Amino acid sequence: MTPEDRRLGLPDLFDTSSAIARRELSPVEAVEAALRRIEALNPVLNAYITVLADEAMLDAQTAEHEIAAGRHRDPLHGIPVSVKDLFTTRGVRTTAGSRVLADSVPTEDAGLVQRLREAGAVIVAKANTLEFAYAAVHPDYGPTKNPWDLTKTASGSSGGSAAAVVAGMDFGSFGSDTAGSIRIPACFCGATGLKPTFGRVSRFGMQLLSWTLDHAGPFGRSARDVALLLHAVAGHDPRDRFSADVAVCDYASVLTERLDGVRVALVTTFMDAGLDAEIRAAVEHGVAVLAEAGAEVRDIAIPELESDAVDPVMQILLPEATHLHRAWLDARRADYSRTVLERLHAGRAISAITYFAARDACDRLRDRVKEIQKGIDLLVLPTMPVVATPLEETTVEVKPDEEGLTALNRMVAPFNLTGQPALSLPCGFTPGGLPIGLQLVGRHFEERTALRAGYAFQLRTDHHRRRPPVAGG
Repeated sequence: MTPEDRRLGLPDLFDTSSAIARRELSPVEAVEAALRRIEALNPVLNAYITVLADEAMLDAQTAEHEIAAGRHRDPLHGIPVSVKDLFTTRGVRTTAGSRVLADSVPTEDAGLVQRLREAGAVIVAKANTLEFAYAAVHPDYGPTKNPWDLTKTASGSSGGSAAAVVAGMDFGSFGSDTAGSIRIPACFCGATGLKPTFGRVSRFGMQLLSWTLDHAGPFGRSARDVALLLHAVAGHDPRDRFSADVAVCDYASVLTERLDGVRVALVTTFMDAGLDAEIRAAVEHGVAVLAEAGAEVRDIAIPELESDAVDPVMQILLPEATHLHRAWLDARRADYSRTVLERLHAGRAISAITYFAARDACDRLRDRVKEIQKGIDLLVLPTMPVVATPLEETTVEVKPDEEGLTALNRMVAPFNLTGQPALSLPCGFTPGGLPIGLQLVGRHFEERTALRAGYAFQLRTDHHRRRPPVAGG
């Protein structure tokens, strides 16, 4: 990679968008630089399944002509981005990381992809994922490596998106989150990742794993970048029956340096003896930074987030996934990886009574947390109790024992049940150089508050500005 490639590849989305708007940088230059970085880094990281080089260059040229003619559509106009290979892309294969869909070429864009195109974003690639975002990576595609340590996992199932953003292969990416699959890779890779409120972003054209728990959302290098990415895709889509018809704000415009009047509660339930000491210290320092920015901080225990959450997640996820795969499960069983096939068969063992009891537990937990948060703007807690795990542990969901799954998903999965917006951002690094994540959880449809706190935090810290060795950091 040339020095020019590094210059064009590593600034954040906001600065790159500003440079394009000022005509100091063209979309063609930005996309060419991204494609050179992809050529150099994707063989190392395996972050993308499909690279759209020719299509991206045509879209960049179109964006350049439009901007030159004074038709600048959006801050994403001319910006190279990627989407997880669960989102359909018209005329471009969408594999969902599985042999089952290896040759699937959709005729229609997903709702999220359509909105990106309307904003003028340039889709450069389809990001790697666990097979159907579930349980394990398919050997046909292989795992994504962590940009900070190639012997570690980027995690699943949106690890390709997180790794690509951090390595500078694109300026933003979109993934899905069923039990932490945006926030866990964001934590492990040092990205900023947002699971928006359930229904905030359309899932039309997304290969679902669980219609009850799935969320679609963005990864960026900063909260400000995530604000721009979210604004481009958020909003009601009648083609998604769970899409919420709730007004969308200009998220970037509400970001402020100060957090005066914002009420923050550190969830002590997750600051227990099972948490690594270096993670506890980083999270406590993160809370102190929020206080320095003007937030009112207190502690709170919410034992229900742990005692009443993870079992219902699995009791909902397992049967819903199996139902969604019913047409392929027997006819295409040889095309699934062993672990995913086992998990899909396990869904058949969940009774209707167990499933509906889990849905009731979900409703009770959502109501309980809503009541608690009437006087709290943001819950703060670690994203993960550990840092990036060895590469052979492709995802926190790969373990066959449910105890391991519970231990690793316990800080993120509760908010898939409640449906609240949850932002993960880097809040430190271990002595070995691996990122640590801080999670900010807002009230329903108040993504702006989490993003505002993330922005104020990142004005006072530089964790999100560090670059991994593979990207020249």
